[in-house]
Amino acid sequence: MSVRESLASEFRNCLWFIWKHLNLPDPTPVQYDMASFLANPSRDRIIIEGFRGVGKSWITAAFCICLWLKNPNTRIMVVSASKSRADKFAQFVRRLIYEIPEFRYLKPRKGQRDAINAFDVGPSANHQAPSMTSLGITGQLVGNRADVIIGDDVETTNNSLTQSARDALREAVKEFESIITPGGRIVYLGTPQYEASLYNELRRRGYVCRIWPARFPSAKQVDGYEGALAPTILEALRNNERLAGQPTDPKRFNNDDLIKREASLGRSTFQLQFMLDTTLSDQERFPLKISDLILHPLAPEKGPISLAWSSSPQYIANDVQSVGFAGDVWRRSMFPDEERIPYSGSVMAVDPAGRGGDETAYAVVKLLNGRLFLTAAGGLPGGYAEDNLKTLALIAKYQNINILRPEANFGDGMFAQLLRPILARVHPCTIEETHSTTQKERRIIDTLEPVMNQHRLIVNEEVALNDYQANRDHPERQLFWQMTRITRERGCLGKDDRIDALASAVAYWVEAMARDADKATEDARQELIDEEIRRIEESWTGFSRPKPS
Repeated sequence: MSVRESLASEFRNCLWFIWKHLNLPDPTPVQYDMASFLANPSRDRIIIEGFRGVGKSWITAAFCICLWLKNPNTRIMVVSASKSRADKFAQFVRRLIYEIPEFRYLKPRKGQRDAINAFDVGPSANHQAPSMTSLGITGQLVGNRADVIIGDDVETTNNSLTQSARDALREAVKEFESIITPGGRIVYLGTPQYEASLYNELRRRGYVCRIWPARFPSAKQVDGYEGALAPTILEALRNNERLAGQPTDPKRFNNDDLIKREASLGRSTFQLQFMLDTTLSDQERFPLKISDLILHPLAPEKGPISLAWSSSPQYIANDVQSVGFAGDVWRRSMFPDEERIPYSGSVMAVDPAGRGGDETAYAVVKLLNGRLFLTAAGGLPGGYAEDNLKTLALIAKYQNINILRPEANFGDGMFAQLLRPILARVHPCTIEETHSTTQKERRIIDTLEPVMNQHRLIVNEEVALNDYQANRDHPERQLFWQMTRITRERGCLGKDDRIDALASAVAYWVEAMARDADKATEDARQELIDEEIRRIEESWTGFSRPKPS
């Protein structure tokens, strides 16, 4: 068997050969494991997630050479988040062809394409598509054809920062299925950037994913990989549980190196880029948790005198669906007081629909003994329709609200003007328009997080059930989906109307309680002053002035 035949028959041989030319140490066991997974022809839709620096792009570049050794007519397309990155991949492959003697027969011949971003290999037949093409994900993908598509880091922090950007990325990669030839392969190389990662979405579409983290994960972390952890790593853990926390590829990064990188990058970034653990990063990135709430049946007129939150497993509401991340569950009250008394006040916040598919969202929050009670919440399709206005007025009447807070940002207060006469007939109450100028996401989190962390927000069980059941096919419209997915990044949610309405209602009571606290502090200070004056008067006159009743 010739050298060329040996390299073509076994990709690991080809990888070792190229590594020697590059004056690199022998490929590590993890790199060989990736190579075996990549070269398996039975998998035509795959995802390789490897920690930063493991060499997944270089391994795949070597794989391109191996493909041409087997069949020089193979057409390969490389797509990255930026065109410059894709061009660098293609340039590296081209340099391997030019620099390694055994591969020089693949050099483009006279009359063939020989550009960095589009070149032919010498033995290939004349074809409309180059042997290798490199493009950015936002480039002109339509009209191309390829037998192998390599998506090299198509998902980055910049193009996955907002929901609209994530939607655009998902639409862009759908074009791969139109480009790929029958029987072709699509290979993604990357690192997930967020919970709803493109790579997680592709796994749900049937892509086979393999994940190689930098450290052996703990037993708890293994579940978070949802079966995608590389079998070699999983088998090593089964044979020796003490490996948890140790480097998976010590020849690349030993324990001291990983500790330094974790300290430099920060825990959350390290978990994403080196452990490829989206579940842990989500827990740190998304501050609002369903498990911080108290779930309880609530009536519109009276509420329980006292409730207590507990972390004990016995209070988990397993019968109520949670849309939070792993481990984020609904919790019922510990030792609830069955005695009920009227609420101190009731506020209904309304976020009028803008344009498109928005809803007019509402939330009713009531105050009792320093706790806030979400008794009603939902959304109505459309905005200023008379039926919506009537429905809101009827909800206000049933919930016996005192104050209605519509947002005035849309229509310069027109929504309140249209609602006012209907409320006057159905349920007269005070209307206080709100107008926000600060960044919405930060305002929502800053309002809700302290209240939720103190377990002072109680949710009507009926609200939780209806929120899930009515929007099972559209989770982005669910209040508690929006709650658990919001971050401080601008535009992080495609829809935020329901969580915005809740934050507005809670904000009213937070402001009111702050005013009450300030007044109580001032009253206490004045009482001390009065007491001191009475003491001085008594010492001077011998008579004691009675305290005011």
